[in-house]
Amino acid sequence: MVRTVRNAGLAWMALLLIMMLVLTACAEKAAEPTSTEQKATTENTAVKTKVVKDAYGDVEIPIKPERVAAIYQEDFLTALGVTPVVQWYHPAWGKQDYLGLDVPLFDITGSMEALLAANPDIIIVDGYADPKKYEEFSKVAPTYKLPDELRNDTIGRLKKIAEVLGVPEKADEAIQKYNEKIADTKAKLEKAIGNETVAVIRLNVGNKPNLALFGDGNVYTGMLYKELGLTPYSAAKNQETHVVLSEEAIPAIDAEHIIVFPSNGTWTSEENKDALKILESPIWKSVPAVKKGHVYPMERTHWQSGAILANMKKADDLVKAIVK
Repeated sequence: MVRTVRNAGLAWMALLLIMMLVLTACAEKAAEPTSTEQKATTENTAVKTKVVKDAYGDVEIPIKPERVAAIYQEDFLTALGVTPVVQWYHPAWGKQDYLGLDVPLFDITGSMEALLAANPDIIIVDGYADPKKYEEFSKVAPTYKLPDELRNDTIGRLKKIAEVLGVPEKADEAIQKYNEKIADTKAKLEKAIGNETVAVIRLNVGNKPNLALFGDGNVYTGMLYKELGLTPYSAAKNQETHVVLSEEAIPAIDAEHIIVFPSNGTWTSEENKDALKILESPIWKSVPAVKKGHVYPMERTHWQSGAILANMKKADDLVKAIVK
């Protein structure tokens, strides 16, 4: 009797083991992808890049790059919520301090070592990258050169960079904030000074300090006239870049408001002390706007940029300086 019960128990255990093996096999078979599913999975894994046309032709870039280097375009990355892996730097001009970035510096006058160490997925460059420089960048990572026609187009550059990075929705958000800021500032400035003329002058420091008048089409400051609606000083009209003023031309500046900033460093930089003497000279002090106290010193770090965040900081500066 005991043997019978024991044999029956063994039989049940054997049957249970067989059933478990069958169920496991079925589950594994059910988990196997069909040929169509397997093909789709393989394709999704393979699609990691896209081919786009830049200023030099077709280039294959990542669809969603995570490590981005944008040489002197870091302002636009920051506006899109992207932290660059390096920041543009020049020994004489420094970097764009206003961005407050805490990333390694890439000295554009030196080697590619810092860029190589940053291991970017993509490099975005502008007009400064000629074919030879573009080739050097391309050896580090896929490189996209922005179209030259976007050089003076802040919004266009932002949209293009967002498109390249696969985040067009981020551009829409940034543009909305920008347009609101510009519209508000324009209304305040119109109420404060109306059609009174405005000149933008750069104090060129260095061995031979001088003053340069920026034109109404200048890439850095043209937005004051085109977007904020300020009236350009007569000599600045139809001027795409800037002109160096002779000593004789300085007393003739009859703009009602003057914005001035240094070409390098800051107003307190030791190396700029000699250049500042120009603004203490009798010739400069004879200018009508100077006599009236309508001269507004600004910081170079964002006034020598035409990028979106820099332009918004200019708008804040103007409201603070001019709107009472």
